[in-house]
Amino acid sequence: MPSDRTPPGGISTRLVSLSADSADPPGINDYDSFAEAYTASNENNLINAYYERPAMLALAGDVAGRRILDAGCGSGPLFAALRDRGAIVTGIDKSARMLELARRRLGDDADVQVAELGSPLPFPDDTFDDVTASLVLHYLEDWGPALAELRRVLKPGGRLIVSVDHPFAENLLHREAGLEPDYFATYNYVDEWTVGGQTALLSFWTRPLHAMTDAFTAAGFRITVISEPAVAPDTPRELLPDRIADRRRFLCFLFFVLHAS
Repeated sequence: MPSDRTPPGGISTRLVSLSADSADPPGINDYDSFAEAYTASNENNLINAYYERPAMLALAGDVAGRRILDAGCGSGPLFAALRDRGAIVTGIDKSARMLELARRRLGDDADVQVAELGSPLPFPDDTFDDVTASLVLHYLEDWGPALAELRRVLKPGGRLIVSVDHPFAENLLHREAGLEPDYFATYNYVDEWTVGGQTALLSFWTRPLHAMTDAFTAAGFRITVISEPAVAPDTPRELLPDRIADRRRFLCFLFFVLHAS
């Protein structure tokens, strides 16, 4: 990460707990509670606006005329960018408040709806040419049901483009916090996020790289790209901490392009 637990752009994070327990405390992962503050930060910060989103768009390439499901679309910034490039986009998200903000951005006619990964999706088989899953799979303990549904709604040969927390970066941060997590285990941790003066608890699951690739192939995907990109070329210099300004690279997220078999 660019700094210990305080990425540029107004979001600071503090590790609350780390365990193998799947029981979440009340109010966890409630994006409704800080949707506006998170959306405002997401627009122009280093991590989202100049690193993760440009990387997803670069991996997607030419999407003109392609029908794309933006799974975990939030308030719609990736949806908007894909639509601007000529894609026909549908968005789903667990947070109703985030989807309200998405409609404000995209227009009332935008195809966005509440749905949750890991549950049956409201689409027929073979509906989409591509699915984007931007920073969403790491909220799930078990990737199997979510990947099975995403494979189902993709056309044969369709692409699943994924970004997740980098497992080595997460393990390193937890070790720097004085803990000793097992990199080879799948384990849960809870962070407290502070953004725009609001705080929220977020629960994540980290797993080693081999567990990710095993889940993808078990769901019927062929892995064609694993990427650890640099920041976008147009990243403002003032957003880059000095220690990464020259090489413009840091461990943060891991990106995949998968093809449905």
